[in-house]
Amino acid sequence: MTAYVSALDLFSIGIGPSSSHTVGPMRAALTFADNLAASGHLPEVRRITCSLYGSLGATGLGHGTPDAVLAGLAGFRPESCDPDDVRFAWSKLQDGATLRLRGTREIPISKSDVTFEPRTRLPGHPNALTIRAWGESDAQPLFEETYYSIGGGFIRRDGDPIRPPATVAQPLPYASSNELLTLCDTHDIGICDVARANEEAIHGAEGLDAGLDAIWDAMHTCVEAGLAGDGTLPGGLGVKRRAAKVRMRLEEYDSLPLRDRDTSTEWLHAFALAVNEENAAGGRVVTAPTNGAAGIIPAVGHYYLKFVPGADAEGIRRYLLTAVAIGSLVKANASISGAEGGCQAEVGSACAMAAGALCAVLGGTTRQVENAAEIAMEHHLGLTCDPVGGLVQVPCIERNAIASSTAVSAARLALHGDGTHLVSLDTVIETMRQTGLDMMTKYKETSEGGLAVNVIEC
Repeated sequence: MTAYVSALDLFSIGIGPSSSHTVGPMRAALTFADNLAASGHLPEVRRITCSLYGSLGATGLGHGTPDAVLAGLAGFRPESCDPDDVRFAWSKLQDGATLRLRGTREIPISKSDVTFEPRTRLPGHPNALTIRAWGESDAQPLFEETYYSIGGGFIRRDGDPIRPPATVAQPLPYASSNELLTLCDTHDIGICDVARANEEAIHGAEGLDAGLDAIWDAMHTCVEAGLAGDGTLPGGLGVKRRAAKVRMRLEEYDSLPLRDRDTSTEWLHAFALAVNEENAAGGRVVTAPTNGAAGIIPAVGHYYLKFVPGADAEGIRRYLLTAVAIGSLVKANASISGAEGGCQAEVGSACAMAAGALCAVLGGTTRQVENAAEIAMEHHLGLTCDPVGGLVQVPCIERNAIASSTAVSAARLALHGDGTHLVSLDTVIETMRQTGLDMMTKYKETSEGGLAVNVIEC
């Protein structure tokens, strides 16, 4: 069974603040509307309701989940919509409001049509939602579907297989890092080459390069927007944006004729802050592999371009391909969902992806790359996900900046070795999975433990 997930899926362009709570529910609602139309019931619909369960019910307000659901029902797509069309779709509903279902059929809608049920946990995943279409009778819905938002914007409909069969046969399939390294040895190629072969089978060479370039362009645009952003983030915590001020201070210092310190790490932090502040503001971001950890891979990529001699666009393609090869292993064998595995599954995964990818473009061998990813993941084991106020602001924004530094450190540490190490990437991914299962639910995305409660009490 292959572990590979396409880069154009794992790095999907969407909107903030959460891939699990915003992008996934929007895609679920969009799919529901399409399936409703295919069922033939669309002309009969008089009302739509949505129940948000578990983590979606607990922190859905802070993450804009009801807004995302209504936007998806209206036919908006996370990769192409205007974020302003999503941001207040539900939260600013007035009496007598209507929803243009799938962009065609107008029905009445009210805030009460979306309900929050944080204490109800469906067996398929902690992030679950059920959408129902009603006709003239309130006794039985015309059409009903339940979806799970399983991390990174990915969704699964209840009843569908957990791992659907691949639509395209992978020329170089692998299910573990050991198998991946064996492929590299057998064919005398790098990890990014394995990923490229599998990607080209799906998208073709030109389509792949265009897709990778579009992903990086979106990451770069997000960094630039964040470095120029100012003001206070929405949500009520009063968190001020800092990336722009850091950028201005660094530019001023770097322009001095005499400098006594290296600012590369500070720039790295600024890049990560920029992305996650944009995400927290509901802007356009790339899930990498999730929105909550979206700053790490773009930040390390910008660090590579700015501070590594000879860095270029082709290197960024190899960087992204190596990252997705590693991320595929994590998604297949553990989880990239904070609701399932805590923040180790999000920030830990992104850090491992960035560390291995940076090691690759710095000239690392396949085993050094695997070592870099392992080091990065190992030092995030047990990391909780306890967002203050149910928002991806505290501690999430700073956490991305620190994890970016960890990724660079892991890559450079691995380059000093020969790739030989005691703990394999497979072992640390499995350990992360087991740790996520053992972690108490209140230390995941429910805002019921850790900083989420202690900051409020203070």
